[in-house]
Amino acid sequence: MSIEFVASSSLPTRWGDFTMHGFVVSETGKEHVALTMGHWQEDQPVLGRIHSECLTGDALFSQRCDCGYQLESAMHRISEVGQGFILYLRQEGRGIGLINKIRAYDLQDQGYDTVAANLKLGFAADLRDFSICQPMLAHLGIHKVRLMTNNPQKIKAMQEASGIEIVERVPLAVGDNPHNHFYLQTKAKRMGHLLHIDNDNDNGQS
Repeated sequence: MSIEFVASSSLPTRWGDFTMHGFVVSETGKEHVALTMGHWQEDQPVLGRIHSECLTGDALFSQRCDCGYQLESAMHRISEVGQGFILYLRQEGRGIGLINKIRAYDLQDQGYDTVAANLKLGFAADLRDFSICQPMLAHLGIHKVRLMTNNPQKIKAMQEASGIEIVERVPLAVGDNPHNHFYLQTKAKRMGHLLHIDNDNDNGQS
């Protein structure tokens, strides 16, 4: 799979001025975006996040997940440092797409957890592809990353798929609320995310 850089532009935000870079996967026409702030040397570890698209959390302010909270927190942390990146990958619903994500939400409303819902629909728990990260990061001159994530499997997938050196995991545990508490418990118990989630408040489904 090959991905091509197309164009860059300024992107002023609540957290300061970023530069937005557009990329297109040649074989599929799928579009992905990188946001950057500041400058770095080629061998310098850069603070960043690999964020998969979540329309419901990122744009519609859903509290069923922690995605929007994580995106905002990552942008805020980068602005505090004055340097960093976000790769925004168009992989809705851990790769199953928006409509299937709505179907999965319906199953979650019936009592399935997020992993069981994906499996019930005939998908793997996680279908995301991180191989596209390497050419995007290479274009940005990034070879070492301080990755904001709670997911050790993302670090493993990044290293196996791209060869990018992850020098540090920076925790990003934000956004716990009654609506996503069960979802975060599932992330911790079934997907290995490094979260400290207690066992009360089990009614939130996501």
